[in-house]
Amino acid sequence: MIEEFKEHATKLGYKKPTAIQEAVYQPLKDGKSVLGLAPTGSGKTVAFALPLLENIQPDDGLSLLVIEPSAELAMQTQKVLLEWGKLIGLSVQGIIGGANITRQVDKLKDHPNVIVGTTGRIMNLIDLGKLKLDSLQSIVIDEADNLLSEDTLASIRSLVDLAPDSVSLGFFSATKNDLLEHINRWFIQDIQTFDVSAIDDTRGIVKHTLLEVSNRKKEQMLLRFLHMKEFKALVFFDQLDTLQKVAGFLSHRHITEAEKLTSEQRQTARQKALRDFRDGKIRLLLTTDVAARGMDIDKLPIVVNFDLPSDPKTYIHRVGRTGRMHQDGMVVNMGDDHDLRDLKKLVKPYGYELKNIYFDGNQLSDTRPKTPITLDEEDKKFDAKSSNHAEKKHEGKKPSFNKPTKPKPKGKKKHKHSKRKGMHHKRTEG
Repeated sequence: MIEEFKEHATKLGYKKPTAIQEAVYQPLKDGKSVLGLAPTGSGKTVAFALPLLENIQPDDGLSLLVIEPSAELAMQTQKVLLEWGKLIGLSVQGIIGGANITRQVDKLKDHPNVIVGTTGRIMNLIDLGKLKLDSLQSIVIDEADNLLSEDTLASIRSLVDLAPDSVSLGFFSATKNDLLEHINRWFIQDIQTFDVSAIDDTRGIVKHTLLEVSNRKKEQMLLRFLHMKEFKALVFFDQLDTLQKVAGFLSHRHITEAEKLTSEQRQTARQKALRDFRDGKIRLLLTTDVAARGMDIDKLPIVVNFDLPSDPKTYIHRVGRTGRMHQDGMVVNMGDDHDLRDLKKLVKPYGYELKNIYFDGNQLSDTRPKTPITLDEEDKKFDAKSSNHAEKKHEGKKPSFNKPTKPKPKGKKKHKHSKRKGMHHKRTEG
């Protein structure tokens, strides 16, 4: 590692490289193509950033292209690359959909050394002739199990074909799919696989729990979670419709400590929701697998599965949001007895031991409470609080009195066609 990076790593408190960082450093530095497999939160971004940035000189032009599955993840990765790249005079630009394309084209005239972006906008700029890849040294496909699917493989291969044949490829993922299993079939580069999942030691102690709740009572359970002062969680949903319904339920009860993060929101709204969640202004962030893919939220204590995952890959990605970089965490899986038993069987082959947990008073407990409070009682409490909240909002306002209405003058009722008759009368006079 170059001296500038060593000094910065020391300032950040890095004591030693993680397993994935150590495994791929020299191969990437030597221009090899790699597939890096490591748990979520094990430092994969830094693993490819440092060796690839070290190979670039400020006058080289565009040398590194990093592809991300979402705008939020692209901005997150851009921030990391900029933090390290500026130490050696390198420029980093983000190119994502939804942003002003004219401004992006103008910035490309500055010839950035590194571009981080999403496939659609990058291909759009290439088609417009505004972005050329002929000087590229390396391409990184992050969240590769997502970007190399049957739906997206063709566009990724087309993008790689536009780069020089000598370009090195880096694929990084927490899980492996069929395409990654046979990755050398799809690209001309000789791609070496480095799977450190079994030896990675960056994960903290994560407690995986089962909380028995009927589907129609899950919304009320979220209210109970907010009784716990330190409770802060990323709440996962399968369907956007369910998320919107639950968000409405909480909003109706004047809950201000919950917000949603969806792919349908404007970029500014998504950024605000993430910022408020990181700052502790909100304690429940309702999201979907698409919107939260690869999201790095520092020291996230809890993940709640409002809807239980139907496949192990989804479970692995969701629970990987907590317990990162030696921090402890918890996963709360909500469902009825049948669904929880199915989930337990689904993830057991992957080393997850799920144990029952209960809500006792205002805390989660490993032992069943002697006199559990029903969720119906809990909902009534919140409805009462909501009513008081609404009443307080009207306190201090001047009372409004109805003005007395003037009595209608008595007399002969005017015929609805009287105007027409009057006009007829005028015409017949004289």
